[in-house]
This record gives sequence, C-alpha cells and structure tokens, in this order.
Amino acid sequence: MSNQELQQLKEKYVAAGAASPNQQFADHALNAEVWDADGKRMIDFAGGIGVLNIGHRHPKVVAAVKAQLDKVMHTCQTVMPYEGYVRVAQRLSEITPVRGHAKVMLANSGAEALENAVKIARAATGRTNVICFDGGYHGRTFMTMAMNGKVNPYQGDFGPMPGNVYRAPYPVPYHGVTEEEAIRGLEMTLRTDSGPADTAAIVLEPIIGEGGFYPAPASFLKKIREICDKHDILMVVDEVQSGFGRTGKMFAIEHSGVEPDMMTMAKSMADGMPISAVVGTDKVMDSSGPNSLGGTYTGSPVACAAVLAVLDVFEEEDILGKSQRLGEKLSERFARWQETFPFVDNPRGLGAMVAFELVDSKSSHKPRPDLVAELLKYTKENGLILLSCGMHGNAVRFLMPITIEDDVLEEGLAIVEEGLKTLAKKG
Repeated sequence: MSNQELQQLKEKYVAAGAASPNQQFADHALNAEVWDADGKRMIDFAGGIGVLNIGHRHPKVVAAVKAQLDKVMHTCQTVMPYEGYVRVAQRLSEITPVRGHAKVMLANSGAEALENAVKIARAATGRTNVICFDGGYHGRTFMTMAMNGKVNPYQGDFGPMPGNVYRAPYPVPYHGVTEEEAIRGLEMTLRTDSGPADTAAIVLEPIIGEGGFYPAPASFLKKIREICDKHDILMVVDEVQSGFGRTGKMFAIEHSGVEPDMMTMAKSMADGMPISAVVGTDKVMDSSGPNSLGGTYTGSPVACAAVLAVLDVFEEEDILGKSQRLGEKLSERFARWQETFPFVDNPRGLGAMVAFELVDSKSSHKPRPDLVAELLKYTKENGLILLSCGMHGNAVRFLMPITIEDDVLEEGLAIVEEGLKTLAKKG
C-alpha cells in the first residue's frame, strides 16, 4: 500500500492521540536507513527515539530472534521459566554499576520498569514518596506521568495524577538553574514537601532526555548519592534513553563513578524488541513478596534472545569505542555550526548522546522553537529523520545508530547544515 492509502486508513481507524503526525510509513530498514511505503529513502537520526543504537535489523539480532522463534515464543516466565530470562538477568547483573551484588527483573517498556522501581523502592524502605526532577521524562503510565517533569503532551487530558510524587530543580545553568540552586531546591523539597522519613526514592536521569539532553554534572550526582545515604533514601537512575552505549559507556552514570541502588533500562537493550529491566542491589530487589513483580509478557523469550545478541555485539564490535568516536565527530561539527550560525548555541552531551539549541541570540539564550520546527520540516523534506526535545522545544537531538556508516553520517549532517543555511538566509 502507498503512504497515501495507509494515511487514509490511519485517519479512519487509529485513535488520534496515538496517531503519528508523520504521513510516511516505514516499509523496510537497514542500519541507519529507512525506506517508506512509496520507496523514498530516509536517513535515520532518531533511531526509534534511542532504541536502535546498533542499527535497524542488526544481522546478529535478527538471527537470534529467528532462532528463538523456532523454539519457544511464550510460556509466561512466572508459569514456566526459560533459559533466556535467567541468562539476561545474569549478564545485566554483571555489567550494571549498582552497589553490591545485583539482581534483575524484566518488564516490557521503560515506563513499566519505572513503575516497578517505585514499587520495589516502597517495599524496600516502607516509605511512599518519590522525588523526581524538572524536565524529567519517565513514561506514559499514570505513575510515570506523575513523575514526569513536563506536563504536555503527556498529562494534559488525563485528569488528576497519582500523589506522593514531588519535584526538585534539575541543573541547567544555560537556562538559569545552577548546580547549587538545584541542590538547594532538592533540600527544600525534603524539608517542605517530602520529608526524608517518608521518601522512598530519588529518581533521576543522568542525562535528562526529553527535557533537553542536559548531562548532570558528576558533582551533582555525587551530592544526590550523599543525600540519599544520609537519609536512607534509595537512589534510582533512569537509563532508559541514555543506556546501552549511547554516551560512550554502557551506562551514562558510569561517567560520574556514582553507584545507584537501582537502575532502569530499556530502548536499545534489545535493538527494537520490546523489553526493559530493573536492576538493583539484591537486598532491595528481594524486598517484595513472592509473585509481586512480573506480568504476562515480561521478559519474553524472543526479546531475551535479542538482548543476549545485543550484548554479544557490544563485545565483538567495539560499540562503546564507536560511540565515543561518533560523539567526537558530532561535537566537532556542532562547534563549527555554533561559530557559523548566530542562532546555534550550547552544543552538549556525552558520547553520541548530543544536542544543540536554536536561540534568538547567544547573549539572550531566548529559545526559538519556531526555528527548530522549520529545521525539522526541511530535513524531513530532504530525506532525514530528526527530532527535537527540551522544556522549550528548541533543542535538536541526535540519536542516529552508533553503527551508522561514515558516508551516511556525512550525508545526514550535510542535510542539517543546508537546513541551517536556509534558516540563516531567512534572517
């Protein structure tokens, strides 16, 4: 079917709130390229929102999934477990930098992982409250919507959110929030809204994702660890978008040397198959009762096969090294654009998790989401999938596969550069 025919069906049968505004429909893809239903080729700088760090349809992952389909597709692991779940748990426990011996539970999505992290934190501490941060994004279920530090489009139409969720500032000096002010804000939250004796967990992203790709300073993360230790609060790190090599290390928190009590992960851990995990210290993870965690499809055999293949690819193909080198190339290009274009500013990131902002001027820092909208329209029309983010909608983020070929990368960056030149000509 053509894009137009599929669009007509989408408008007729897909709920408006779940329908993509994009009128192109993916037909097939490979590594960093996607072809739509009309045969148009697109370079993918979005990676399914950070899901495809090793590219579309990596052959080793495809082979592992096909092999698993010939064995077992589903039993429900709480009814009859299988080797894949146990092996994934073992390997994640070996690579995740939490304190002490780690144990694992698997789920289906990032939001589901965060929901379970809150459940586990409450069971482990006997406390109810959770503190999150401005600009954070944790999911679209009710609890995770309440945890999000950004209202629209996630919360606006859905009425009251669950209680016992509190907020603290996230350090973004470029937009006026220093690290010192963020720490003072958190300490004030602990004094005025969520006392330490009632706070089960402090949940944060080491690089805030939807909120703008701002890395938390290592000193800030260490201070959060100190505050958690002082009050026996669990530190929960959300690595759903920043994990699995995006930042040049397996997990972004490793850049700081901080060890949390629990971590959540999803997205690129299975190269497109739906799966997520909560990994934490054994005492914490064992705190709830029998059969208190799980679900019908959690840790499916097929998704587990994909995870194991992804982990093998990381070891065999130097994905972390490739991420570091990709990040260096992007940072160099962004620095050049910052010098060339008066509205490009604040390039930032870790490894290949990078972004820059479009602003009115480098002195005012005034966000220009209108320019971002124009840029994304230009890149789409010229064969490039690109995403925005940020509290002000003025950040351009880059999530192309780490495995992207050099010539495809340069082709995509040239499209972005031509788009910036077009904006400059308009004044």
